Amino acid sequence: MIVGLHGKIVYKEPAYVHVNVGGVVYEVFISLHTFSALPKEDIALFTTQIIREDAQLLFGFLDMSEKKMFSRLIKINGVGPKVAMAICSTYTPSQFATIINNKDVNGVKKVPGIGPKSAGRILVELNGFDAEILAGNATPQVSLAFNEASEALQALGFKKDKISKALSSCEGEDTASLVKGALKLLQTI
Repeated sequence: MIVGLHGKIVYKEPAYVHVNVGGVVYEVFISLHTFSALPKEDIALFTTQIIREDAQLLFGFLDMSEKKMFSRLIKINGVGPKVAMAICSTYTPSQFATIINNKDVNGVKKVPGIGPKSAGRILVELNGFDAEILAGNATPQVSLAFNEASEALQALGFKKDKISKALSSCEGEDTASLVKGALKLLQTI
């Protein structure tokens, strides 16, 4: 099983990258978040290898939390690597964890290729799943702040889907700064 690659970038496109590792060039499928953060030449990727009858596919990630999110998503019935990669391209792990915590069906449906049934299935399958593991890089304090900010905004009368959208765009580590940032965004929505 190939779990990582370290080499030089030979060719890149938004959906995949070719990496030369000791004279062997691997095609690795990547998310848009990984593509935007790619270095110029040398690269180290965490990978997930999927072997099928007709293909051996490599999916690469610069961030371990994104790899964990991808690996968890492909275990859900009806979610294949393409859909999981679309989710990774649409949301960062911490943004997706917020959507799962808020049970935001509309947030999941915004991903290309996911309809209402798939969105519901993803939320049900990930219900009770520890968002800290999914987010990987989020500390419990940050997730607690997100939850507290969400509850505060709900108490003010805002809807959950708009709250999760606003909070996922906000930066901050404490509840007060998240609420202030979300309120500014919610006024424009």
